Amino acid sequence: MAMNKPFHLLTLIFILVLIIPISHSQKDLPDTQTPSPFSFIKDLQGCHKGNRSTKGLHNLKHYLHQFGYLNYRDQTHLDDDDFDNALESALKTYQKNYHVSPTGTLDASTVEKMTSPRCGVADIVEGINTMAPKNHHHRPGKSIHNVANFSFFPNRARWPPSKTHLTYRFHPNTPRGIIAPVNSAFQKWASATFFTFSHVGSNMQSDLAIGFFSRNHGDNAPFDGRGGTIAHAFAPTNGRFHYDADENWVIGAVQGGTDLETVAIHEIGHLLGLGHSRVPAAIMFPTIGPGQTKDLHQDDINGIRALYGR
Repeated sequence: MAMNKPFHLLTLIFILVLIIPISHSQKDLPDTQTPSPFSFIKDLQGCHKGNRSTKGLHNLKHYLHQFGYLNYRDQTHLDDDDFDNALESALKTYQKNYHVSPTGTLDASTVEKMTSPRCGVADIVEGINTMAPKNHHHRPGKSIHNVANFSFFPNRARWPPSKTHLTYRFHPNTPRGIIAPVNSAFQKWASATFFTFSHVGSNMQSDLAIGFFSRNHGDNAPFDGRGGTIAHAFAPTNGRFHYDADENWVIGAVQGGTDLETVAIHEIGHLLGLGHSRVPAAIMFPTIGPGQTKDLHQDDINGIRALYGR
């Protein structure tokens, strides 16, 4: 019996080694001196149409271009520092999507929204503003049922009707500590939909693949370091879901950290075909504040049911 005590102690130490890199203590909170990739926006507060040669304004243009709001016929305008009509129009669209008064001026409320950590999936995809409110019909040929805030990818990308069971695997470099919260995220979608999911080994073929990556990782959607884009996923039937390895990942509502499960629920929504939602409480809203946790919202459930007609 005496042999059991060292065994239990070693087992406990092993478990803690696996968990600590993900579930940070208060001493491991982010270095507040490390600037967010979006912090440059604060220096541009107050800018408006007519400003010429405003230092750094081209960075704002690239931000809005990255998330689908700004596209010039002459792409050289992306690199100048002039606040032109196109930039004002793009900023107004962003403000409407994020429930800010559409003044076209980079005011404090807009800066607060734009500097929040967010999903890397664009809000406007192939010219379609996925966050714009739209009329949703309850049944074809019937009167309008409600105004939908959920959205889909272009052409309503989705899994074929016969594909209701999806397998997922983790890339070999994935910290063990994330497996449980991601498993939980899949189960939450399973409980609200007709989809079922199962976890398979990292060396097996699967419908979905999950991993941690830094900066440029070969999918034409590079991450930008801590505090900017925190994760992204691809529309069906691509199946890729990537966390930014540079974020301060935690389990639960930890001050200064980003909850693994909340982000997983959001990105799984993309894997199933949902775009971003205009409802701040919805899991498919694009941004998440440090220390925040969220769960599925009725808007998310309505969206997936509308997409698959069930």
